[in-house]
Amino acid sequence: MTQTKRRSLMAFWERLDQFMIQWMSAYGTLLLRTALAVVFIWFGALKIFGVSPVKELVGHTVYWVSPERFVPFLGLWEALVGLGLLLGIALRLTLFLLFAQMAGTFLVLLVRPEIAFLGSNPLLLSVEGEFVVKNLVLIAAGVVIGGSVRREARQGKR
Repeated sequence: MTQTKRRSLMAFWERLDQFMIQWMSAYGTLLLRTALAVVFIWFGALKIFGVSPVKELVGHTVYWVSPERFVPFLGLWEALVGLGLLLGIALRLTLFLLFAQMAGTFLVLLVRPEIAFLGSNPLLLSVEGEFVVKNLVLIAAGVVIGGSVRREARQGKR
């Protein structure tokens, strides 16, 4: 490859890299908010309609409340979080509700460790334990979205 072709290729790569960075900066938070909204609306709807695969897990974890009442309530909560994220309505309140719900999901690790861990080993997660721990990613997504609320409000976005 000649020096001229190499420079041309490097210049092309630099322009492509800048374009990708600008695109991700412009749309990343919106895409993250939309994806998180879809997850919350979907999981919430499953609970509302009584077909969630985690109905028993929730019932065993929050055993002091009737699952027939609590699971649909939790589903409504999640659906409201999802709608708030999707529509950009009251994002601070929506994120507060998201973080409160996410904190609640970690109860299974404390209340029912025999469900979350294999052989009582805190390093060996069961399927249910993995389901709970992956919520760290959803919390981090909420933090990223929360960090954009003022910036987007100043720019007139939502």
